[in-house]
Amino acid sequence: MSALTEPRTMTEEEMLASAETALADIGRIKQAVGEVIFGQEAVVERTLVAVFAGGHTLLVGVPGLAKTLLVETLGTVLGLDARRIQFTPDLMPGDILGTEILEEDDAGKRVFRFVAGPVFAQLLMADEINRASPRTQSALLQAMQEYHVTVAGQRYDLPRPFHVLATQNPLEQEGTYPLPEAQLDRFLMQVDIDYPDIEAERRIITDTTGTANMRANGVVSADRLMEIQDLVRRMPVPASVVDSILTLVRSARPGHGNDEIDRQVAWGPGPRASQALTLCARARALYDGRLAPSVDDVIALAEPVLQHRMALSFSARAEGTKIRDVIASLTKGLQ
Repeated sequence: MSALTEPRTMTEEEMLASAETALADIGRIKQAVGEVIFGQEAVVERTLVAVFAGGHTLLVGVPGLAKTLLVETLGTVLGLDARRIQFTPDLMPGDILGTEILEEDDAGKRVFRFVAGPVFAQLLMADEINRASPRTQSALLQAMQEYHVTVAGQRYDLPRPFHVLATQNPLEQEGTYPLPEAQLDRFLMQVDIDYPDIEAERRIITDTTGTANMRANGVVSADRLMEIQDLVRRMPVPASVVDSILTLVRSARPGHGNDEIDRQVAWGPGPRASQALTLCARARALYDGRLAPSVDDVIALAEPVLQHRMALSFSARAEGTKIRDVIASLTKGLQ
């Protein structure tokens, strides 16, 4: 298929058949992940929604909340080539992207050969991404947005699908470099991970301190995952849902006639937030077994999609206002 060829439009019968198969696969994916990750249903749901929508996720939580285990489990269950990078202050862009080395070929001529870095994976875990310098952080920008990297003027395409799941510790900020807004906007969602409830923690204690730990099994292949992602993009979005997304995103921007937002918000979400909400609403609907998103999907996803795309004003921070409180007040208008 050429780059200019439009994808064939699916008939209603083909869409329903494809959706039924996808729902069965998604059910098996949820079951496989749930056998390893305990008590984090909302986190698993949002992370999988971001993957089904074809985007990247920023996982924020204190150490010990199974962020690394979640990424490893998803890689196995979804049949993806998963790799992990531990971000540190001395990490260089070449440690992520790869580098060229000088070597002799069979004829004795010196030539440069590109050695691919760990970014050439289908699921990349960027552990504690804010510990690396801005120069190194920016090495991921092109990869996350354009799905290729450029080294020494040469373009190298990344494997598909390509997803970045980055982690941050919200408590320990000494020696870290906050992600710039341009890179934060590349993440489809920011998923906050809280402590598990008592029953989930009880199961963690009993199931993970013995001689055998639960391990995930593969459920789908990378090609099958891309088929599900394609189905998500083909799902219809009702006009009422589009209107709700536009109302929510535009109301979160200062300068649009809301005095309270003008006072609380320094800068708001751009059009990429509207795109993210649309894709994630579709993916969440399919995750729940529905063939079209609703306004409830928009409300449920407002916080993870918008919170890293907004910044509070100084006066709002001084008053102790939280960004999630601002978003919650905005979503009340959609109910």
